[in-house]
Amino acid sequence: MTIHRASNLFLASLIACTAVHVNAQSLRLPGGGAAPATTGSATSKSDAAQKSADYIVAIVNSEPITNQQVRTEMQRAARQLSQAKRPLPDADELAAQMLEQLIVDRAQLHVAREAGIKIDASAIDEAEQSVARQNQVDVAEIRRRLAADGVDLNLFRGQLRDQLMLVRIRDREVNQKVRVSELEIDQYLRDKQNGTNDAQSELNIAHVLVALPDDAGPAQVSAAQAKAQRILDSARAGDDFAKLARENSDAAGAVTSGGQIGLRPADRYPAQFVDATRALAVGGLTLIRSGAGFHVLKVLENRAGGMPATTTTQTRASHILLRVSPQLTEAAARAKLADFRSRLLTGQTDFATLAKENSQDASAAEGGDLGWANAGQFVPEFEEAMSSLAPGQISAPVVSRFGVHLIKVVERRALQLSQREQREAIRSILREKKLNEAYALWVQDLRARAYVEMRDPPS
Repeated sequence: MTIHRASNLFLASLIACTAVHVNAQSLRLPGGGAAPATTGSATSKSDAAQKSADYIVAIVNSEPITNQQVRTEMQRAARQLSQAKRPLPDADELAAQMLEQLIVDRAQLHVAREAGIKIDASAIDEAEQSVARQNQVDVAEIRRRLAADGVDLNLFRGQLRDQLMLVRIRDREVNQKVRVSELEIDQYLRDKQNGTNDAQSELNIAHVLVALPDDAGPAQVSAAQAKAQRILDSARAGDDFAKLARENSDAAGAVTSGGQIGLRPADRYPAQFVDATRALAVGGLTLIRSGAGFHVLKVLENRAGGMPATTTTQTRASHILLRVSPQLTEAAARAKLADFRSRLLTGQTDFATLAKENSQDASAAEGGDLGWANAGQFVPEFEEAMSSLAPGQISAPVVSRFGVHLIKVVERRALQLSQREQREAIRSILREKKLNEAYALWVQDLRARAYVEMRDPPS
């Protein structure tokens, strides 16, 4: 299926693994308040006055790091912390952190070059296209705005090359060497099962709220309770709970969430919810009253803290894909799909017909049907848009590396994971932990072996 995740290392990990450096948010376009992300000596026009006063702050294996480079990293980190609504460290502390990160990166790049790792132009082109897609523009627009900010294109592409080299050397030296044994999975299961209690356990509960005002009279209470009981009876009879929530719940966000509150530690749920579901198995249902009204509760997951999910939500979606080409620009594809969406919303045609006639991938023959898919199976841009839709809804045009999509969610379902799938999920948890530990040790060793000379600022 053309829109499924690619196995290429860059496509899967560049933005995520090197967020401080090649970050889509750092490249937010003018009007969003962020300057283009650059490394090396690349600077914006606003920094031109300080450039003449730049100086070397450290030497790493004969390669200099300048004060301007540290300041550029500080500005980027400050933007990211602000966007994440996280507190900003003291300026001196932030400067020290960014200098240390630059030193570590230089040490890793030195090892990558010695290992003969090279990045060809096509990989850098792909990286540039990925950054553009993350910003929902094309490459030409990214380049235009870089130029408007006085950023040299070669230096920007050099940054992308460096980040690809970092990803590849980390993969070779760390990722490929980490293994998780079956014995480690068994021990993890024993540890978690032996330590289960309410504080450690995690719950995922869905609910339908039949709201009551504070001054509700007996007649209102009776009517609300009767409605909640009918919903409970329907759920017990096998009706789709998410559909019941979307059609009946007074809780905020129920239309898109299907009533799911989400997996979280039990102590972050109302105590009343925890008490009411304590004795229920996964899939169990109950009815309670709170200060807000009547709640029909369904247990979707109940597991020890740190354990993987025992269920997964699958989505069945359809799409229409238009590939961008010299004959069809991205803007033209967006406009064409926006017209399709208007026609669909007014009932002039149906999705399957439009997909068969226009979609440019293998799903066209099936009316755009992509079948049932697990979370994370599609590329991030597609996944994010699809996840925001309730069944029956159609997205606005969505740009991905494959082109421009129109997405329709047909239905969703929850499936119980098999024992093998749960063990593989535990393997992923353990591998992630071991990767973090192995990477930290590898970086520590590289840092210790690198020649690092710190320089004082000029007097």
